Formats: sequence, C-alpha cells, structure tokens
Amino acid sequence: MPLLVFAGNKKPIPNLTLSQSEAKFTQEKFGELRIYFEGSTDQIRSMTAGSLRLKPGMSPHPPHTHPEEEFLVVTEGTGEIILEGKVTKVGPGAMMYCAANKSHGIVNTGKTPLLFYFYKWQA
Repeated sequence: MPLLVFAGNKKPIPNLTLSQSEAKFTQEKFGELRIYFEGSTDQIRSMTAGSLRLKPGMSPHPPHTHPEEEFLVVTEGTGEIILEGKVTKVGPGAMMYCAANKSHGIVNTGKTPLLFYFYKWQA
C-alpha cells in the first residue's frame, strides 16, 4: 500500500487503517518521527496524528505553544512532561491534554527510548 498523508487536502481524511510502516517516516536527531494522518476530517479543519520514538536524554524541542489542541499518550519508556511550567514524571499509560496556545513539552529522562503518540487538531 502506498504512503498516504493528507496534508493540505480539502477532502477529509478517508476511513483507513495504517500500519507503522505505512506512516510518513523521518529520522530526526532526537528520534524517529512518524506521521500517520495529516489533513481535515468531516468535523475538524486540521488534524495531525503521529508518533515519536524519543532518544534517551532528548527532547524534540523546548516547551512551546501552537494553535492546535493536543493529546499525547506515552506507551514506552519514562520521561517528564512540562505543562504550563509544571513538571510531571510519566511512563507507559500516561496521557496529556494541552489546550490551544498553552506551553507544553516532553523530555526522555530514561535510559531507553520513550515512545509516545500525539493527536493535534483545530476545529
């Protein structure tokens, strides 16, 4: 199956199941980034769903803000999530919600990769 990323499409993302190998993959200095879906849905103007396997001791970027709301789900490893200046230790099963334009970030504080999935959208 070909790689399907729907960035910039006016049509909604179709009903579809993608495997890890079908996601758009980029090797970053901080880890392995995969974007599974990017585009609009029937009810959301802009949606991004992806994962990041973050290297030990790394952060993808300093705490930041963006206009999208975001959920983040940790599935492997340990780290810290910074949300509005508050630091919380996290591991598998931890979930973050961050409202639009609020400061947030993540750092891998463990000795193994930290894998998390993220979902960002604008209604």
